[in-house]
Amino acid sequence: IVLDFFAGSATTAHAVMMTNAQDGGQRRFIMIQLAEQCDPKSEAAKAGYATVSELGRERVRRSGAAVRETAGLMADGLDIGFRALTIDTSGFAPVLRAPNDVEQPDLELFTESLKADRTGTDLLFQVMLDWGLDLSMPITCAEVAERDVFRVDNDALVACFADEVTDEVVQAIAKLCPLRVVFKDSGFASDAERINAEQIFRELSPETEVRAI
Repeated sequence: IVLDFFAGSATTAHAVMMTNAQDGGQRRFIMIQLAEQCDPKSEAAKAGYATVSELGRERVRRSGAAVRETAGLMADGLDIGFRALTIDTSGFAPVLRAPNDVEQPDLELFTESLKADRTGTDLLFQVMLDWGLDLSMPITCAEVAERDVFRVDNDALVACFADEVTDEVVQAIAKLCPLRVVFKDSGFASDAERINAEQIFRELSPETEVRAI
């Protein structure tokens, strides 16, 4: 794994892909770059790129395509894909308060444990980090019992962040026998339904680690 803490326009990523194309290697890269504004007078800014990180992402796309075109017989096994992530605050809402800081009418404001502006993808990557899973694992989105679910690396993790989780959904996911599964806690109508979901997994897929966030 090649790590560049000051990626700039991602020349290091380009070099890694070129080297892999030359010798059939499986090197991976991690490029880190602040969203620094491009100089308004620079060619990048004139081309429409607002930040250096945006320019770097586009360079990885273009250089990857160019390397594959010239890789010849190596092109079939050449991985030029990449995943772009942005560091942000936790997806969990700051619900902890001292007793004296909360009035009775405000209690309902602290029942939701997740921030309202977080997407399912945001939550998925937070869960992957919490579980120590490689963020480059393949991810697919599928429909299970009429609910959208994320399936990570051949069901190393299955995540369902639906607002309503029924027994049918839980049973369908349990039959996949994933290593780990996570639901949104508010997706269950009551604590009894969440406990029932755990029981379903004990019966159908006892090896699955179940979590609700």
